[in-house]
Amino acid sequence: MRYWLMKSEPYEFSIDDFAAQPDQTIAWEGVRNYQSRNFMRHQMIVGDQVFFYHSCCKEPGILGIATVSKPAYPDATQFNPASKYFDPKATPDNPRWYNVELTLRKRTRLIPIKELRRYPELQKMRVLQTGNRLSITPVDPAEWRFILTIL
Repeated sequence: MRYWLMKSEPYEFSIDDFAAQPDQTIAWEGVRNYQSRNFMRHQMIVGDQVFFYHSCCKEPGILGIATVSKPAYPDATQFNPASKYFDPKATPDNPRWYNVELTLRKRTRLIPIKELRRYPELQKMRVLQTGNRLSITPVDPAEWRFILTIL
């Protein structure tokens, strides 16, 4: 099992939106970064644990815990010309983009990025590194365990 942090802008998809989904499960579609895609396609497996993180907002931070509930499969939005995630170079025979499905396990208190930065135990956490803009990043098991203690 691996651990991940997955970012979402709350104006696009918030923790409240997640909680309102049938079975609290969502296809993590629309990722258009190759490294993030590769994490989903090649490394994520059912049972992996995920911190759900609000980004690009007044107070970014962790707001929930989810589990990968379905392995990677082609992201249907790439084939839909009406979707903002449409990719004219993608075909059903040669998809470019993938998504996994996540199931919300629990909401947590907001752990703002400012708080995460205060802990020496998290100094190497990828989401805290200067210039990190990936929407999906691996989380070290020791970082995962530490964050669980501060929830």
